[in-house]
Amino acid sequence: MKAAVFHGPNQPLKIEDVPVPKIEDDEILVKVAACGVCHTDMHYIDHGVPTFKKPPLILGHEPSGVVEKAGSAVKNFKEGDKVLLPAVLTCGYCEFCRTGRENICQTMVMFGNNIDGAYAEYVAAPAKDAFHLPDELPLVEACIIADAISTPYHAVKNRAEVKPGDTVAVVGCGGVGINAVQVAAAVGGSVIAIDVQNGKLDWAKKLGAAATINPKEEENVGKAVRKLTGGGADIAIECVGTPATIELAFSTLKKGGRLVILGYSAKEVALNAGKIMYFEMEVRGTLGCRPVDYPKLIELARTGRIKVTELVTHKFPLEKINDAFDLMRKGDEKALRSVAIP
Repeated sequence: MKAAVFHGPNQPLKIEDVPVPKIEDDEILVKVAACGVCHTDMHYIDHGVPTFKKPPLILGHEPSGVVEKAGSAVKNFKEGDKVLLPAVLTCGYCEFCRTGRENICQTMVMFGNNIDGAYAEYVAAPAKDAFHLPDELPLVEACIIADAISTPYHAVKNRAEVKPGDTVAVVGCGGVGINAVQVAAAVGGSVIAIDVQNGKLDWAKKLGAAATINPKEEENVGKAVRKLTGGGADIAIECVGTPATIELAFSTLKKGGRLVILGYSAKEVALNAGKIMYFEMEVRGTLGCRPVDYPKLIELARTGRIKVTELVTHKFPLEKINDAFDLMRKGDEKALRSVAIP
C-alpha cells in the first residue's frame, strides 16, 4: 500500500510502498477514506518533538474509513461498515480508564506516534476503539471528528464545564480553536473569539461567536473582554499553545474564573499565583477525548448541531500531503482544516 512515511524531523514525508497491516483476531483493517492533517504532526516534522516509536513511522491520527476486514473475534463490525477511529487507543484496565478518564490512560497508544497511523491506504485498529459512522455524515469530512472536533468537545464539556449563559473567551481560532468556539456556542455559552486573523474571526462568527477581538487591533484584550462581559469571562479556553497566549487567556477572566489550556507548549508560563489564590481562580489542562463521548459527538454532527463539512476547507491526495503542511505553515486565513485522501 501507499503511505506517507516520517523518517525524522526537518524533512518532508516520503510516499512509499509498505506492507498492508496484518490484524489480530480482535482488530479491524480499515481502508482509509481520509485523515485530518494536524498541527501535532507538524510538531514532529518541524519542531523535533519526538515520537514514541522511532522513525520510520507512518503519521496521521485522525482517520475515517470503511472496514476492509474484521478479525475472527470481532462481533460489532463487518466488512463495509463506515467507521471513525479515535486518535488515542486506551487499555481499559488502568486506574484512569476505570475511573472514567480514559483520555489520560496510563498506557495510551496514539496513531502516528506509538504505532503507525493513517496517512496510508490502510490502518489496523482494535475493534473495541472504533465507532460506527452514520450514513448522514460524509465519510471524508467526518474524519476530523476524530481529533479536531472531539478534543475541543472534551475541553468544553468536561474540563471547562461550559453551561448555558457562561461567557467563554476562546483564544486562537484555528483548526482546533474554531471547534471550541462552535461547541461552546452549541451548549449555550456566549463566546468571545480572539484571534490575530480576521478571516478566522469571520469563521468564528459563522459558527456562533457572540463577539470577536483581534489582539492586533485591541491594545488590551483583557480589558476589552471585561468591558464586553461586565467584569470578565467565566471561562477562557486557550487553543494556541504559547506562553503569551496562555497569559492573555488568563487575563480575560473574572474573579473565580476558569482557565482551560488546550494548546500544547513545552515552555514555562508566568501566571500570578496570588491572583489564582486570592480570587479562587482555576487552571486546568485538557487532553483528547473520552471514548464515552464520541457517540454523543457523532450524533451532534449527524443532526447538524455541530458543523463538520464546512470546516474541511482543503483536500489533498496522499501524494501531496507535504503541500498540506506547507499550507499550515503559511497560516492562511481561509484554511481551517485540511485532510489527506489516500
